Amino acid sequence: MRLTDDFLELDTDGALDLEDRNALRRVAGLSTELADVTEVEYRQLRLERVVLVGVWTEGTVSDAENSLSELAALADTAGAAVLDGLIQRRQRPDPSTYIGRGKVTDLRAVVVDTGADTVICDGELSPSQLRNLEEQVKVKVIDRTALILDIFAQHAKSKEGKAQVELAQLQYLLPRLRGWGAAMSRQAGGSAGGNGGVGLRGPGETKLETDRRRINSRIARLRRQIAGMASMRETKRSNRRRNHVPSVAIAGYTNAGKSSLLNRLTGAGVLVENALFATLDTTTRQARTAEGRGYTLSDTVGFVRHLPHQLVEAFRSTLEEVGQADLVVHVVDGTHPDPEEQVRAVREVLADVEADKVSELLVVNKADAADEETLLRLKRLWPEAVFVSARTGLGVDVLRAAVEQRLPWSAIEVRACVPYSRGEVLARVHSRGEVLSTAHRGEGTFVHARVDEALAAELAPYVVDGDHIE
Repeated sequence: MRLTDDFLELDTDGALDLEDRNALRRVAGLSTELADVTEVEYRQLRLERVVLVGVWTEGTVSDAENSLSELAALADTAGAAVLDGLIQRRQRPDPSTYIGRGKVTDLRAVVVDTGADTVICDGELSPSQLRNLEEQVKVKVIDRTALILDIFAQHAKSKEGKAQVELAQLQYLLPRLRGWGAAMSRQAGGSAGGNGGVGLRGPGETKLETDRRRINSRIARLRRQIAGMASMRETKRSNRRRNHVPSVAIAGYTNAGKSSLLNRLTGAGVLVENALFATLDTTTRQARTAEGRGYTLSDTVGFVRHLPHQLVEAFRSTLEEVGQADLVVHVVDGTHPDPEEQVRAVREVLADVEADKVSELLVVNKADAADEETLLRLKRLWPEAVFVSARTGLGVDVLRAAVEQRLPWSAIEVRACVPYSRGEVLARVHSRGEVLSTAHRGEGTFVHARVDEALAAELAPYVVDGDHIE
């Protein structure tokens, strides 16, 4: 059933309409349960059956529904069967049980009616909220952060990606460890026979303390590993900078079509999947401008609203690829119900990793599937954006030209006659510089170009007067 009633905004006292505060409202269209009985029974053996619940504190009904729909897509990506979705209108989440004490009973009834075994909350729960809600609903409760971490864990393939995800998971888990008091003691403090001395006898190290110590030790080890991998990536970036190879980073919301766009621009053959966070490992490919100048294109991990800060921190070395780029191609899904929110969420993460100062080219993807009214609205909102379809190739040539136009060019202008025996020097001029004109003569190739300092020094023995090249 679609939400059709009008919700009241906060009044001057900050109070919400009583009926809205006291109701859990069902969000329609979220169920991913299959109709075929045999298939349902098969999936029940493999998939968790979940009910989604969110607290709506600001914005419109559409904003609340879009947020829960995205949570449903995340749950589906994680391999869960979504049975129902509920939202509650509140001024702020309840500090004890997230949805308020009175509504926990209603949620418990929905869980029993649907046969769900998991509740997923559309927010990050505190350890006490998680514990209290789980005790009262009587099934497993996880939050949005844990769900996203689980998806990352499933999709991580490279050694660095796995290490980054494990680090984020441990940082999330550490404050949520649950202890069982002295009953979980591992050893006796002092001698069990009483010879340890006054004040030295006690329960010793509990299991909770042991787990914390081991997790902290593992976190330190993972940070050292990731730092080592980051230095290797920095070495590669330094080599590109030394050779003055411009770099372009493709960033954007998850499932916006970044990998498809990289494949369309470079023929990279990167995995393309209609799923959230299908790409976790950075892929870098070479490309060339129409004049033959080389540059790199990097496909980066996708973002999502309220991306867990543990992930941002763990993936900081990977996200630095965006901050070190000369240009960010920011890809937006033109078919998304709220593309403006996508752009805001991505720019928020880019600011967290200090990549918001890099030149940005906004690209609206899936233009072939978006309705005309949406496209017209986005063109008015973002007049400088490029509208493309990575699936059909629509607008890709315009995008390629726009990228080439925004690449940084070397500043030193030279005129030189390069001997035919030094063809490799001329090739570097074409790949690293901006060639303005060339002319073939008996003694060699005359070239007028803008190049970097290193290449200008290499061309110094062959520099000629400007009159010779005209």
